[in-house]
Amino acid sequence: MSSASWHARINCGRDTGAGFLVTERHVLTCAHVVAHSDTAPVAVSFAHGGEGEVPARVIAHGGWDGRDTDPGDLAVLELDRPVSLKPAEFATPSDAYGDPPRRLLAYGFPKRYDEGTLAEYRATADQLIAGEWVQLEAWAAHGQPLAPGFSGAAVTLADTGRVVGMVSAAARSPEIRNGRMLPTQIMARYWPRLGALIPTPEYDQPQKEHLRHLLEAAEDLQGAPSGARGTARQAPTHPRPSHNRIPRTPECSPERLYLDAVGPLGPPLPPHGFGSLWAAAWYLLSEVPDPSATPRFATRLADFVDDARLRSALRSWPHPQAHRSPAPAIATHRSSTAHTWSPILVEIAPSGSGNRDFLVEVSAYNDRHRRVVGSRRLPVDRVRPYALQRIDEAYHELEPGARELIAFVLPRRWLNADVARWKRSADDDSPLGSFAPLVVMDLERRRSGGLQHKLRQKWRSLDSGSAARLHRIDCRAVGQDQVKLTIDLRRDADMVGFGTPPRADGVRRLFQASLNAAVPVMLWPRSGCRGEHLCGRPADCPGSEFLDRLAEHLADLPPHELPQYVHELRETAYASGTAEPHWAHDLALLWEDPECLPDPVAYAHNPVG
Repeated sequence: MSSASWHARINCGRDTGAGFLVTERHVLTCAHVVAHSDTAPVAVSFAHGGEGEVPARVIAHGGWDGRDTDPGDLAVLELDRPVSLKPAEFATPSDAYGDPPRRLLAYGFPKRYDEGTLAEYRATADQLIAGEWVQLEAWAAHGQPLAPGFSGAAVTLADTGRVVGMVSAAARSPEIRNGRMLPTQIMARYWPRLGALIPTPEYDQPQKEHLRHLLEAAEDLQGAPSGARGTARQAPTHPRPSHNRIPRTPECSPERLYLDAVGPLGPPLPPHGFGSLWAAAWYLLSEVPDPSATPRFATRLADFVDDARLRSALRSWPHPQAHRSPAPAIATHRSSTAHTWSPILVEIAPSGSGNRDFLVEVSAYNDRHRRVVGSRRLPVDRVRPYALQRIDEAYHELEPGARELIAFVLPRRWLNADVARWKRSADDDSPLGSFAPLVVMDLERRRSGGLQHKLRQKWRSLDSGSAARLHRIDCRAVGQDQVKLTIDLRRDADMVGFGTPPRADGVRRLFQASLNAAVPVMLWPRSGCRGEHLCGRPADCPGSEFLDRLAEHLADLPPHELPQYVHELRETAYASGTAEPHWAHDLALLWEDPECLPDPVAYAHNPVG
């Protein structure tokens, strides 16, 4: 403690308190110590002298309103000039507690102690009072009690001198030797710059500073409704700083983003809520043990940011390729070919809040590790542009040389949608299906544990070297019993080819039977004959001709490579300049391998807000 020259005495008119230097120009103290700074000058002097009395002004305020029980009793002073003293150093917030208790020291300036004096205390418990304070109790029954002049004093560990909090109140009765401390993690809630100075287990000072700047930039871009409460409120005579601005979108409120980051089994939302994005991020950094929660928070926020550069920076925080968990070592009998694809998964699901709203989530896989690129509830007319933009951004998450596979998980009624023919971007009219291998999957089947298990069994059989069995369903099969077909396909088919699209009721029933049979591969023409009536002669049936072409081009190919072969067929069909459409110009491929596309762990939240 003898070298701790950063302890400060604060004079504001007739009031005297304590404070401590945290940068060469910034001193922290209690807001009530400088409550009259609008009419009285503020002067700062240091415990060991050498700098003289330095004028200062209040530049940030925690929002304290004047009563003993009001939160936010913090003020940040900016000195008129920098000082040459070494600032205080901070301990990890949890270091204030222990068994046996840690001895804590406070350096204050009560009456008749102009040079300052020490008080010895300890934290009663790590439980916060009203979500704001830690109770202090005297280390011994004698010695210096907390008294006026200690307000704003740094509370330090006796053995290291590192700061764990600030004295904010003392018992009114001298017989009761206790008081209250504002712990450092709460102080950082009111002055965001402090968060970078306080040690956290996983992230260093530059990373936290970078995150704070990104969050402030996001809030500035989105704007905020009037009266939004910020994390570091100015004194009433100063303008509200820009970092008080919060996004207007309800889905990206700090509270919503926090819950998305911790998941359904994570720590609950704190009672005080969050006044800003930084307040939520700081809570994750300082009080949530899961180190991956903060990157998830930044990634989730990125989905609501319109600026592409800022969106990319949020996704890559703390730095590119950081905190991507290695692929788990899972025992499996599957061959390595199951993992040659690096899928970009696009899941489109009803939101539950109306027939025209959908949840759209885009993810990128590297091996078995999944990284969410975007997740948003959207009206139907915004699904396509949003999905295309996020697909393009998902490529940033793939490793060099990765074999991309774009996989759409669609509601059953959308499986015949023309996603392969979507224009790739506003600047590229070529179909998405010509840009990369593209497959569709059934949303209901993807969410069924039983069908996913059956799919794994099918692929295991195919990996053993068994020839893939193609089952043909043409117009003549329209009246077939649905249950019987499901059972037959479950036993005898690995691929199903349809001669007609699943638009007429009879074909849709057979299509559903194939899905329920856990057939890994299904192919059909997206347009053409509806299959509503029996054809006069099989030779005249376009569906039969389509199935003949399938058998000719795909029947003997390994099922794992079908996305690539269908991609090449689509390229040929899209580039064909003949008067008659290429037979594969509208070829649809449903292809699902659970090992290649493990079940995603999506942001867990109720979509009906």
